[in-house]
Amino acid sequence: MTKKCELTGVSPLKGHNVSHANNKTKRRFFPNLKKIVFRSDRLKKNIRLNVTNAALRTVDFKGGLDKFLLNAKRKKLSDRVKKIKIALHDNNK
Repeated sequence: MTKKCELTGVSPLKGHNVSHANNKTKRRFFPNLKKIVFRSDRLKKNIRLNVTNAALRTVDFKGGLDKFLLNAKRKKLSDRVKKIKIALHDNNK
């Protein structure tokens, strides 16, 4: 599984470890991912996603997964979440 947030699209960054002698070695900065089970009220099912801690706080602030997905841009979402978003729009009508 990729180390990428399924809601915000955050992926690992590249950088350097810098020693006291200013030697640089390559490293990666990984996002703070958590496997979270969300409850979709409109679809009436549980959805398990890999999300960053920041995305989890945003979903909570927006008022749940359904409200977050209805306002989210498709460009940042993973393929699985895009299908869930389409199902929400179909169920919303």
